[in-house]
Amino acid sequence: MRPGEAANPAPPTVQRIRVRFAKRGRLRFLSHRDVARSVERAVRRSGVPVAHSHGFSPHPRISWIGAAPTGTASEAEYLEIGLTREVEPEVVRAALDAVLPEGLDILEAVVAEPPALADRIDASLWRIVLTGVPEPALRAAVEGLLARDSLVVERVMPAGRREIDVRAAVVSATVTSCDDAAPAGPLAGDAPGGVTPEPAAPGPDCAILTAVVRQTTPAVRPDDVLGALDVVAGLKPPVPPKATRMAQGLLDDRGRLTDPLGPGRVTARA
Repeated sequence: MRPGEAANPAPPTVQRIRVRFAKRGRLRFLSHRDVARSVERAVRRSGVPVAHSHGFSPHPRISWIGAAPTGTASEAEYLEIGLTREVEPEVVRAALDAVLPEGLDILEAVVAEPPALADRIDASLWRIVLTGVPEPALRAAVEGLLARDSLVVERVMPAGRREIDVRAAVVSATVTSCDDAAPAGPLAGDAPGGVTPEPAAPGPDCAILTAVVRQTTPAVRPDDVLGALDVVAGLKPPVPPKATRMAQGLLDDRGRLTDPLGPGRVTARA
């Protein structure tokens, strides 16, 4: 090995593919580490010519951004794969989707272009189904939250307790009844293609919260939003809510999210 040369040099990365995938059904309980392992295995099984890092323990060049919390579903998770030769994005999408388990579904793939994927995402659109919560009660709690200038909740983290200002992160929030057949407000025709949120059980005591939330550090999660509603209005869902991330993207000055995979394409509107 010559001086300055990498140990076990790998073929160079000649193309990067950005992928949007969904985490659905029971697989919403997978951690990010579990999802990453599943995707790495799928890349090996699919035969996609993934690039690897140099050195004695090479790793596939797969980068991730903004993973959904364990226990939440998502229709808008993103990753980027480096390839050693050019491949049509649809070929990559179909190959990965064919070998991943049902519930981890590859929805879309495009050739990566500047800017970086991390620079294309700063907010998320969440849909939270609260069974056992009447719509008027949820609406009153949300109005109480939005009326605040600040609302801090506490989260226990590995490094200790951390205070998080939920109100500062919530851009907008709307409430609908589970009896409504079609998504309303921010989801009306604006979410990316392939979005299929789990159906909500209709009934008088079932409501849906749809919220656009900035991706702060640490990220404000659906549980944090629900914790804020408990603080402001004593709202305590009798059964665990079901949260689904419907979209991610850059928040524009009109409260809309632009699609990270398509320049200027709107995925969600507040």
